[in-house]
Amino acid sequence: MIKISFINNDFMLENEIARHLYHTYAKSLPIFDYHCHLNTQHIAEDHEFADITELWLAGDHYKWRAMRGNGVSEEKITGKASSEEKFQAWAETVESCVGNPLYHWTHLELKAYFGIDELLKRSNWKSIYDRANKIIKEEGLTVRKLIKQSNVDFICTTDDPIDSLEFHDEIAKDEDFKVKVVPTFRPDGAFGIGEETFIDFIDKLGDLTSLPISSYQEMLVGIEARIDYFDKKGALISDHGLEKLVYIESTDEEIENIFQKALGKKEMTEEDYGKFITRLLIDLGKIYYHKDWIMQIHFGAIRNNNSKMYELVGENTGFDSIVDQSNVAYALNRLLDAMSRKNCLPKTVVYNLNPDYNHIVASAVSNFQDNEEGIRGKVQFGAGWWFNDTEQGMLRQMSTLADHGLLMNFVGMLTDSRSFISYPRHEYFRRILCNYVGVQVENGKFPNDEELLKRLIENICYYNAVNYFTKK
Repeated sequence: MIKISFINNDFMLENEIARHLYHTYAKSLPIFDYHCHLNTQHIAEDHEFADITELWLAGDHYKWRAMRGNGVSEEKITGKASSEEKFQAWAETVESCVGNPLYHWTHLELKAYFGIDELLKRSNWKSIYDRANKIIKEEGLTVRKLIKQSNVDFICTTDDPIDSLEFHDEIAKDEDFKVKVVPTFRPDGAFGIGEETFIDFIDKLGDLTSLPISSYQEMLVGIEARIDYFDKKGALISDHGLEKLVYIESTDEEIENIFQKALGKKEMTEEDYGKFITRLLIDLGKIYYHKDWIMQIHFGAIRNNNSKMYELVGENTGFDSIVDQSNVAYALNRLLDAMSRKNCLPKTVVYNLNPDYNHIVASAVSNFQDNEEGIRGKVQFGAGWWFNDTEQGMLRQMSTLADHGLLMNFVGMLTDSRSFISYPRHEYFRRILCNYVGVQVENGKFPNDEELLKRLIENICYYNAVNYFTKK
């Protein structure tokens, strides 16, 4: 009996059309990574990893979340257990991950970077641990080598407005490293009214820009100064992480009063928050529009829900989940309309974490495709994000987009990861996309037209992102 590898050439490709589309058009295209959380210092210094545990498990809250669910102690997740102990705990967890995308990602990564074609399990963890570590050392799997091996040609990191971007400067100076790495402007601190982080942001913004910041308008001037700074460093994208979408109109006087309340550390109401977030998003959108930047809006995550563990291990450690809310359709349509009315709606990508809102978001963005610039898909329904970058999540997003808009103009997958070996997620997406299209063709729902299908696959996998995430 011939043994077929789990991750084989035709993994997830169910028919001949899907296989043809993947191997002929999708597989070899470069990766345009327009949204991630990679460590720029590690890229600048071409960091060399101590072992597979540091490379694979450090900072990966997807894996940490699964390990906790499998009864692994925190000592072996974020604690001081040895590298071997942590890797063994992960290997034993993998066996329980069948049905979770982590099972697929794990074996895609083992094969892509280490040539290991075995299933990781409790019986062979030590052998795989030793072989992976040997390859890391002997082949010098540094950060930059991993990026090049992954066929990446563009990376957008996610950066605080206060960041000096010194590591981006170092990367840009190295002419031997051909991958373009640019910052993304993520002003979360400006949205945190009612929190200590807001005061900290205002203080740092004032110090950095040497501007007095005692009013809302002065804050906007300071933020625009940082946008100018990012722009000079090659930035072309902003990002905003919101728990909920809101839209509440306000007067200039009301916004100034809310800003003063925030500076005075006074308690904020839900209405205060809604008015401030609404105004700030619209004002920032105007700045982005005139800079020819893209605005990303991620909404729907309720974070740090386990307060005991937050105090113990901090944020971004695997204790976040999907939030529900009312009035998503109203808020999103009104936000986009407010910018459109003022002729300052930038290219915008909207990502919802709650899949219940897929049809709401897809139908809303279709309302705002009117533009004189001739931009295809100016307002995008973003790829399946976080809890939705699963097979079913991706399929739901793509089929909903096709229902309401133009699948041909979709800008495709993002990595959204802190790991330098998470790029097989693009392979995963491309296989799922090709299979989705292949099945539709086989069922007679998409035409079996080679030229059309080639353009569809290549556009979504690469070319749409290249064209969309560049300035005119």
